[in-house]
Amino acid sequence: MLAELNQARQHPAEYARSLQFQRVADARDDADPNALAEAIEFLERQAPLEPLRRDPRLDAAAADHVSAQGASGQVGHGEFARRMRSHVMGASLAGEDIYYGEQGPSEVVRRLIVDKGVPDRGHRANIFGAAFQAGGVSCGPHAVYGSMCVIDFAGGQLLGSAAEPQSLARSW
Repeated sequence: MLAELNQARQHPAEYARSLQFQRVADARDDADPNALAEAIEFLERQAPLEPLRRDPRLDAAAADHVSAQGASGQVGHGEFARRMRSHVMGASLAGEDIYYGEQGPSEVVRRLIVDKGVPDRGHRANIFGAAFQAGGVSCGPHAVYGSMCVIDFAGGQLLGSAAEPQSLARSW
């Protein structure tokens, strides 16, 4: 999953070209008919970014959430700030994307970038957040949707004091 995210971050124009082949299949969805075209335009303008480095602390934070929600079938970010504080003390910027459903890594990342039905395109904003330097991923079973994947992002000071992170509310 992180490799697919990094492919999109490092080569957004190439990723846009791959999304153009999805246009016909997604055009049938009336809920947000312009999401795919908007994502392609965004990617064509997006400057390449540094890859996210895997951080085992973020993997652990994501795994905690999969474990907490999977068996119960709950959805949402739950106690995101608490999870991040317990694993990544001092992160000055953090975000989280969650995908529910049974898809492979390429399809999950594609859907998060297109962000159909999410007016502020918050998943896409996290994936292309230039301030994010590290990522962690965990996927597992979900009682309602079959599976779920949690992607946690962090930037700024990743190590250090136990000071309250400033921007932990940035999650979608």
